[in-house]
Amino acid sequence: MNQDVDVAVVGAGFSGLYLLHRLRQAGLSAIGLETGDDVGGTWYWNRYPGARCDVPTTDYTFSFDPALEDAWTWSEKYATQPEILAYLRFVADRYDLRRSIRFATTVTTATWDDTAQRWQLGTSNGAPVSCRFYVMASGCLSAPKPPEIEGARDFAGPTYLTSRWPHEGVDFTGKRVAVIGTGSSGIQAIPLIAQQASHLTVFQRTPNFSIPALNGPAPAAAVATLERDRAGYRERARWSPVGMPRQRPAEYSWQLSEAERRERFERGWMSGELGGLSTAWADAVSDVDGNALLSEMIRGKIRDTVTDPATAEALCPQDHPFGSKRPCLDTGYYDTYNRPNVKLVDLRREPIATITRSGIRTAKADYDVDAIVFATGFDAMTGAMLAVHPMTGRGGIKLDDAWADGPKTYLGLTVAGFPNLFLVTGPGSPSVLANMAVAIEQHVDWIVDRITGMREAGQTTIEATETAQAGWSRHVADCTGLTLHRLANTWYTGANMRGKARGVMPYTGGLGAYRGICDEVVSRDMLGFRLGDASGNTTCNDGEVVRLQPDVRLLLAEMAKLNLPAMESLGADAARAFTIQARASRPAGRPVGEITDGTLPGAGGPLRYRLYRPATPGPHGVVVYFHAGGWVLGSHDSDDPLCRDLCRRSDMLVVSIDYRHAPEHRFPAAAEDGYAAVRWVAQHAAQIGGRPGPLVVAGYSAGGNVAAVTCQLVRDRGGAEIAGQLLLCPVTDHDFTRPSYSENAQGYHLTKAMMHWFWDLYCSPADRSDPRASPLRGELTGLPPALVVTCEFDPLRDEGIAYADALAAAGVEVSQLQARGHIHTSLAMVDVIITGVGARERMAQAIRRFAERKIR
Repeated sequence: MNQDVDVAVVGAGFSGLYLLHRLRQAGLSAIGLETGDDVGGTWYWNRYPGARCDVPTTDYTFSFDPALEDAWTWSEKYATQPEILAYLRFVADRYDLRRSIRFATTVTTATWDDTAQRWQLGTSNGAPVSCRFYVMASGCLSAPKPPEIEGARDFAGPTYLTSRWPHEGVDFTGKRVAVIGTGSSGIQAIPLIAQQASHLTVFQRTPNFSIPALNGPAPAAAVATLERDRAGYRERARWSPVGMPRQRPAEYSWQLSEAERRERFERGWMSGELGGLSTAWADAVSDVDGNALLSEMIRGKIRDTVTDPATAEALCPQDHPFGSKRPCLDTGYYDTYNRPNVKLVDLRREPIATITRSGIRTAKADYDVDAIVFATGFDAMTGAMLAVHPMTGRGGIKLDDAWADGPKTYLGLTVAGFPNLFLVTGPGSPSVLANMAVAIEQHVDWIVDRITGMREAGQTTIEATETAQAGWSRHVADCTGLTLHRLANTWYTGANMRGKARGVMPYTGGLGAYRGICDEVVSRDMLGFRLGDASGNTTCNDGEVVRLQPDVRLLLAEMAKLNLPAMESLGADAARAFTIQARASRPAGRPVGEITDGTLPGAGGPLRYRLYRPATPGPHGVVVYFHAGGWVLGSHDSDDPLCRDLCRRSDMLVVSIDYRHAPEHRFPAAAEDGYAAVRWVAQHAAQIGGRPGPLVVAGYSAGGNVAAVTCQLVRDRGGAEIAGQLLLCPVTDHDFTRPSYSENAQGYHLTKAMMHWFWDLYCSPADRSDPRASPLRGELTGLPPALVVTCEFDPLRDEGIAYADALAAAGVEVSQLQARGHIHTSLAMVDVIITGVGARERMAQAIRRFAERKIR
């Protein structure tokens, strides 16, 4: 006899308990299925010595009921496992949730019944369950990773998994103990085991970054901040990147002196919070160079603490940036290696050969021990869903087959082909990269709201579409470009599991941004979902919720809040003043070897230029660069961050030209100035520190127009030799009928109306077909090699592509870079649009390749 319910929930930790509470509030019948004998989830199983949370208790707590917060007081800044378990038991009792949970019960099979439109569940204890909706609240870190070491079963003594620690505890007094693994559980357990054991041998494959927790009572300042405005604090947490309202720095590492960086580091180190270091400066965990400064300071702390130099060096992580693996919080971890009864074995130098009956044999020695602790972690994110039971969706598809190449979800909440299945903090959601308590509440609220909304609409099924899921997978992958997680082998990517597909599984775009996307899906008529009723009728608003790159999306959202006037409504002088003011707020460009200003003779008088010299010894190849601004705005320093970036990445000297602007100087002033500037630079390359010979010409937007025109003029008139041209989002034609002008007419910074304004100020309609205004209309044979860069959400996209295609048709060597998800201004916004780094690197490689080819 089946037990029929509206919703079945797997798990009775934070997620499962809150789900059962919300479902009951909504008048839905529900049952919780829990493998353990009690509530607690992860905190029921993880009882190893030293187990505690690494999020402050002021934040790691339910916030759905202010009365619950008033009824519970945490004793420490970072709660121990026993206290967290006691809290979850308190929650279960307060809301009478145990009566809805079947304990000591594992789901053995889960199969979607398309006829009944229900999930049919087999269980290890009690009646099978039939449910309309099936929710996996089994946690991200709940499936233990078994030891994968030869001979693990041959050891004669006791062995322990930190993830399945005996409930009665373990006494290691007088024992020789081995701990294998130095991730979070190992780092927390090792100091306490060392205090009991007669001798402790730690076997470390990969060292991890750890900072002192400095645990104690919750800091008075943090408690006071919370109590002043608890509701406001909780709301800010919900919309923050990591589920905790923390101040983010504006200053980048290169803007700070060494003394200022050291002061910020020491303050972060003594904060006892992971965020204290990750927010030391703006690029601490997003840029390799900024992170390297931070990582080396942490390694300095390790060397200062551990007295044996060889041990200290073995404990220093060198293979991954700080934060790319989950850093740890510890209590006396590094000091533990100064104890006479503790030895570290570096498995990179002497790997484990086998476990023997009496201990552990490495490539260099035998270590006899009385007990072995495997601190080997979890099959994270997907383990519980794939290993606990086989799950079969529509048409007989198995979840492990659907995820054979890595987990694919829509929003981290649903899976195409598996109707009415919801995941709480599943792969593709912020989950482990955020405060889990806040992430869980957001997921549970979204799921329950969808179920109740379907009930009210008479709908019985909900399923993600393949289109939406594929789009979400691309967006999740794009978000990894904002972080350094892709540079580490970690359980975030599945690298800790043999044979598991690699890829960053959590959503790295931030919890607040993610919450906004989930809300947008709902507001756009459940975009990406197919909804059905009992009669088989379906509705579907298919599509991708995010097509922009994640940082571009955030930038546009922030700009929309400013409610700025349309540029074309200001007039030229006011628009210039506005852009100068706006540039003052952008990040300062990164240092180069030297920057000097000068003047050169233009076609109508002196032109200013700014010269960017690399830090390496010269002479260098020379790039002549023309700035953006619609022939109306900008100057020789207006694209300063981009010029610095090109200089640094290409190791070439960049000369940025301030050509004459409209409406004071209309067509063909800019074009003729471009030609004059290139001639002068070619003649004076040696004097300015460049390498005589062919130049590279580059330009962005209207500057791309000037660059393209200049190449044609040099071909026709002579006066210089050009090795190649880089055209970034160039204006190449005056035709406004191409699709990109209608698709991207507004909402993406550069608008169709703005382009009409620029053209009207610069060039009369009678002159616009002149190749000096519309280079696409000119003769293209015999031009230098080109890289043409276009952006997907740019009105100028199609004319840039048309120019590249026309160059190729004319026999010119040309490459295209079509930047998916970017807008017209993306790639010039150095250190603001991080996802543009790859494109900027390719641009730098192209101009260097152009120059070097001519040398050879």
